[in-house]
Amino acid sequence: MNARWGPDEDEQRAETADRLLAVRAAEGDEEAFEVLVQRHSPAMLQLAERFLGGRAEAEDAVQDAFVSAWRALPEYRGEARFGTWLHRIVTNRCLNLLRARRPAADLDTVAEPAAPEHQSSPARAAESSAAVRDLAQAMGSLSAEQRVCWVLREIEGQPYETIAQAVGIKPEAVRARVFRARRTLTEAMAAWR
Repeated sequence: MNARWGPDEDEQRAETADRLLAVRAAEGDEEAFEVLVQRHSPAMLQLAERFLGGRAEAEDAVQDAFVSAWRALPEYRGEARFGTWLHRIVTNRCLNLLRARRPAADLDTVAEPAAPEHQSSPARAAESSAAVRDLAQAMGSLSAEQRVCWVLREIEGQPYETIAQAVGIKPEAVRARVFRARRTLTEAMAAWR
Protein backbone atom coordinates (compact mmCIF):
# COMPACT_ATOMS: atom_id res chain seq x y z
CA MET A 1 0.00 0.00 0.00
CA ASN A 2 1.47 3.32 -1.08
CA ALA A 3 0.34 6.18 1.17
CA ARG A 4 0.83 9.76 0.04
CA TRP A 5 2.34 12.20 2.48
CA GLY A 6 0.29 15.21 3.39
CA PRO A 7 1.62 18.70 4.01
CA ASP A 8 1.83 18.09 7.77
CA GLU A 9 3.94 14.97 7.32
CA ASP A 10 6.16 16.77 4.81
CA GLU A 11 6.68 19.65 7.22
CA GLN A 12 7.47 17.27 10.07
CA ARG A 13 9.95 15.38 7.91
CA ALA A 14 11.61 18.63 6.81
CA GLU A 15 11.79 19.84 10.41
CA THR A 16 13.31 16.54 11.56
CA ALA A 17 15.83 16.66 8.71
CA ASP A 18 16.72 20.27 9.64
CA ARG A 19 17.31 19.27 13.26
CA LEU A 20 19.56 16.36 12.26
CA LEU A 21 21.48 18.53 9.81
CA ALA A 22 21.86 21.23 12.48
CA VAL A 23 23.28 18.70 14.95
CA ARG A 24 25.75 17.44 12.35
CA ALA A 25 26.68 21.00 11.36
CA ALA A 26 27.20 21.95 15.02
CA GLU A 27 29.70 19.08 15.19
CA GLY A 28 31.61 20.66 12.29
CA ASP A 29 30.01 18.96 9.28
CA GLU A 30 30.24 21.67 6.62
CA GLU A 31 28.29 19.63 4.08
CA ALA A 32 25.32 19.40 6.47
CA PHE A 33 25.42 23.16 6.92
CA GLU A 34 25.62 23.63 3.16
CA VAL A 35 22.39 21.63 2.79
CA LEU A 36 20.71 23.87 5.39
CA VAL A 37 21.92 26.97 3.52
CA GLN A 38 20.56 25.64 0.22
CA ARG A 39 17.20 24.75 1.81
CA HIS A 40 16.68 28.06 3.59
CA SER A 41 18.47 30.64 1.41
CA PRO A 42 15.57 31.44 -0.94
CA ALA A 43 13.11 32.20 1.88
CA MET A 44 15.69 34.15 3.89
CA LEU A 45 16.71 36.18 0.84
CA GLN A 46 13.08 37.01 0.07
CA LEU A 47 12.56 38.09 3.67
CA ALA A 48 15.67 40.29 3.68
CA GLU A 49 14.69 41.89 0.36
CA ARG A 50 11.31 42.85 1.80
CA PHE A 51 12.98 44.48 4.78
CA LEU A 52 15.83 46.19 2.98
CA GLY A 53 14.38 46.88 -0.45
CA GLY A 54 17.47 45.93 -2.45
CA ARG A 55 18.79 42.61 -3.68
CA ALA A 56 22.50 43.29 -3.12
CA GLU A 57 22.04 44.48 0.46
CA ALA A 58 19.67 41.58 1.16
CA GLU A 59 22.23 39.08 -0.17
CA ASP A 60 24.91 40.57 2.09
CA ALA A 61 22.58 40.48 5.09
CA VAL A 62 21.64 36.84 4.48
CA GLN A 63 25.27 35.85 3.97
CA ASP A 64 26.19 37.58 7.27
CA ALA A 65 23.25 35.85 8.96
CA PHE A 66 24.41 32.44 7.76
CA VAL A 67 27.93 33.15 9.05
CA SER A 68 26.40 34.09 12.41
CA ALA A 69 24.26 30.95 12.35
CA TRP A 70 27.30 28.78 11.64
CA ARG A 71 29.09 30.29 14.65
CA ALA A 72 26.02 29.99 16.87
CA LEU A 73 25.07 26.43 15.89
CA PRO A 74 26.56 24.91 19.07
CA GLU A 75 24.08 27.08 21.01
CA TYR A 76 21.08 25.90 18.93
CA ARG A 77 19.09 23.63 21.21
CA GLY A 78 16.27 22.69 18.86
CA GLU A 79 13.62 24.33 21.07
CA ALA A 80 12.42 26.31 18.06
CA ARG A 81 12.30 25.02 14.49
CA PHE A 82 15.59 25.61 12.69
CA GLY A 83 13.82 27.84 10.15
CA THR A 84 12.37 29.98 12.95
CA TRP A 85 15.79 30.25 14.61
CA LEU A 86 17.38 31.27 11.30
CA HIS A 87 14.48 33.65 10.61
CA ARG A 88 15.31 35.43 13.86
CA ILE A 89 18.99 35.77 12.95
CA VAL A 90 18.13 37.24 9.52
CA THR A 91 15.51 39.55 11.03
CA ASN A 92 17.97 40.83 13.63
CA ARG A 93 20.61 41.42 10.97
CA CYS A 94 18.12 43.37 8.85
CA LEU A 95 16.95 45.33 11.89
CA ASN A 96 20.53 46.34 12.63
CA LEU A 97 21.01 47.48 9.04
CA LEU A 98 17.73 49.43 9.08
CA ARG A 99 18.67 51.13 12.35
CA ALA A 100 22.06 52.09 10.92
CA ARG A 101 20.45 53.82 7.95
CA ARG A 102 19.58 57.45 8.06
CA PRO A 103 16.60 57.37 5.71
CA ALA A 104 14.59 54.16 5.42
CA ALA A 105 14.73 52.10 2.23
CA ASP A 106 13.32 53.95 -0.74
CA LEU A 107 10.44 52.05 -2.29
CA ASP A 108 11.08 53.87 -5.57
CA THR A 109 13.85 51.31 -6.15
CA VAL A 110 11.30 48.49 -6.15
CA ALA A 111 10.12 47.75 -9.66
CA GLU A 112 6.41 48.31 -10.10
CA PRO A 113 4.64 45.62 -12.12
CA ALA A 114 3.72 46.77 -15.60
CA ALA A 115 0.07 47.70 -16.04
CA PRO A 116 -1.91 46.11 -18.84
CA GLU A 117 -1.86 48.31 -21.93
CA HIS A 118 -5.52 49.32 -21.61
CA GLN A 119 -4.80 50.76 -18.15
CA SER A 120 -1.47 52.35 -19.01
CA SER A 121 -1.46 56.07 -19.59
CA PRO A 122 0.80 58.98 -18.65
CA ALA A 123 -1.72 60.17 -16.05
CA ARG A 124 -2.02 56.69 -14.53
CA ALA A 125 1.77 56.29 -14.49
CA ALA A 126 2.21 59.64 -12.74
CA GLU A 127 -0.45 58.73 -10.19
CA SER A 128 1.17 55.36 -9.51
CA SER A 129 4.57 56.96 -9.13
CA ALA A 130 3.19 59.49 -6.67
CA ALA A 131 1.47 56.77 -4.66
CA VAL A 132 4.68 54.72 -4.47
CA ARG A 133 6.62 57.83 -3.41
CA ASP A 134 4.06 58.58 -0.69
CA LEU A 135 4.14 54.97 0.52
CA ALA A 136 7.96 55.06 0.63
CA GLN A 137 7.76 58.23 2.69
CA ALA A 138 5.18 56.67 5.02
CA MET A 139 7.30 53.51 5.43
CA GLY A 140 10.28 55.74 6.21
CA SER A 141 8.35 57.31 9.06
CA LEU A 142 8.00 53.92 10.79
CA SER A 143 10.59 52.86 13.34
CA ALA A 144 12.74 49.93 12.26
CA GLU A 145 10.95 47.73 14.80
CA GLN A 146 7.49 48.73 13.52
CA ARG A 147 8.56 48.20 9.92
CA VAL A 148 9.94 44.71 10.60
CA CYS A 149 6.82 43.62 12.51
CA TRP A 150 4.53 45.11 9.83
CA VAL A 151 6.40 43.41 6.96
CA LEU A 152 6.42 40.05 8.75
CA ARG A 153 2.69 40.29 9.51
CA GLU A 154 1.21 42.04 6.48
CA ILE A 155 3.51 40.90 3.68
CA GLU A 156 4.90 37.59 4.96
CA GLY A 157 1.62 36.62 6.68
CA GLN A 158 3.42 35.37 9.78
CA PRO A 159 1.43 34.75 12.99
CA TYR A 160 2.12 37.07 15.91
CA GLU A 161 3.78 34.28 17.93
CA THR A 162 6.26 33.53 15.14
CA ILE A 163 7.08 37.21 14.73
CA ALA A 164 7.59 37.50 18.48
CA GLN A 165 10.09 34.63 18.36
CA ALA A 166 11.87 36.08 15.35
CA VAL A 167 12.17 39.57 16.82
CA GLY A 168 12.67 38.50 20.42
CA ILE A 169 9.70 40.26 22.01
CA LYS A 170 6.30 39.23 23.38
CA PRO A 171 3.35 38.70 21.00
CA GLU A 172 1.51 41.61 22.66
CA ALA A 173 4.41 43.93 21.76
CA VAL A 174 4.26 42.67 18.17
CA ARG A 175 0.53 43.41 18.03
CA ALA A 176 1.16 46.92 19.34
CA ARG A 177 3.90 47.61 16.79
CA VAL A 178 1.80 46.30 13.91
CA PHE A 179 -1.18 48.36 15.11
CA ARG A 180 0.91 51.56 15.28
CA ALA A 181 2.44 50.85 11.87
CA ARG A 182 -1.00 50.25 10.32
CA ARG A 183 -2.33 53.45 11.84
CA THR A 184 0.64 55.48 10.60
CA LEU A 185 0.41 54.03 7.09
CA THR A 186 -3.37 54.43 6.95
CA GLU A 187 -3.12 58.09 7.96
CA ALA A 188 -0.28 58.76 5.54
CA MET A 189 -2.08 57.10 2.62
CA ALA A 190 -5.56 58.54 3.37
CA ALA A 191 -5.42 60.73 0.26
CA TRP A 192 -5.09 57.61 -1.92
CA ARG A 193 -8.30 55.96 -0.82
